[in-house]
Amino acid sequence: MGVDIQGKLRVALGAVKDHASIGKAMIYGHHEGRDFSGIEVAVLRATGHDSGPIDDKHMHEILFLVSDSPGSVHFLAERISRRLGKTRDNLVALKTLSLIHRLLRGGNRCFEQQLRNTHVSGHLQMSTRCFLRNISDPSVSFIHKYAGYLEERIGWVINQAGKLEPAMSQGDLESRCYDEKSIDMVFRKLPKCQVFIDRVLDCSPSNISPSDNLVQAAMSNTLKESFQVYKTYRESVAALVNMFFDLTRAARGLACQILKRASQQSQDLQNFFENCKRIIENKNLDYPVVQIITTDHIMALEQFSTYFGSSHSSSAPPILDRITNSTKLQTTMAGMEGDEKDAGNFSWSPTLFSCSLETKISKVWVVFED
Repeated sequence: MGVDIQGKLRVALGAVKDHASIGKAMIYGHHEGRDFSGIEVAVLRATGHDSGPIDDKHMHEILFLVSDSPGSVHFLAERISRRLGKTRDNLVALKTLSLIHRLLRGGNRCFEQQLRNTHVSGHLQMSTRCFLRNISDPSVSFIHKYAGYLEERIGWVINQAGKLEPAMSQGDLESRCYDEKSIDMVFRKLPKCQVFIDRVLDCSPSNISPSDNLVQAAMSNTLKESFQVYKTYRESVAALVNMFFDLTRAARGLACQILKRASQQSQDLQNFFENCKRIIENKNLDYPVVQIITTDHIMALEQFSTYFGSSHSSSAPPILDRITNSTKLQTTMAGMEGDEKDAGNFSWSPTLFSCSLETKISKVWVVFED
């Protein structure tokens, strides 16, 4: 059995570097009379060169020191950014990113908002440019993708119900032009959910080994958050289909584009979750059932939108012909909420959306030819 001399040497040198950095922080902090040296030392200890995950006691120490030192969040953000920017070690970089992630999940709402403000002001940076030369390395590739996920994640907040939702800026609140909550959910939250899901999909765990505790822990937290966002995502898609024929023609065009993207994402997300089930060794993850949106549904909505949006149409579109050729049009449309009824070659799947769809009465007169 071979001995990993290079690995042991790297760990030993890393321990020496960590010890020197901690000593330097303590000496300079005492010399300059700073009250924040304990925070810097805790950050260094939490992001050491060892391969183990972040110790909970370091997390608790950082949160305690920050809460006990007003105005220290900016200092914490700067020290985390400095740690990430100066290191050339993959483990230290990943542990520093994981520290940011855990701070976003472990603090109270006030601390969470302050940490987000440091990112907006530039004090907290998650740049991984130092690793661009080794992008072919799977571990380095994951670091870049994980940093991209955290760049999106920091724009989300944990609400009072403990769920993730997009952070609303003051400008968003002042410019809100939608009166109905459902419309606001669709055209504000759904596109943001789609960006969030894209960043999650980027973190594909194809090259993660069971012994890689750091990546396993990072992916577990990422998956837990993706489950929460997907629930909002699924509800928003259902609401969009529900209100589709009440929208203006321009809004229906935008809705079709959103649904096209959702159709592709639903396929990708299902494959992603299946891969994670095999690779991520966390038995406490409760994977949701992904509702697949087929291209047939999108084509049907597009044809309806085109037909009802044209004042010169003299005949119904093909998809409408297939539906109206069924025994009862009203029974078919009501079947979207209950059992599926025969509708020619086209049918709505009752499991496509998480909430029931309502029958909509169109205000547009349709003339059917004999």
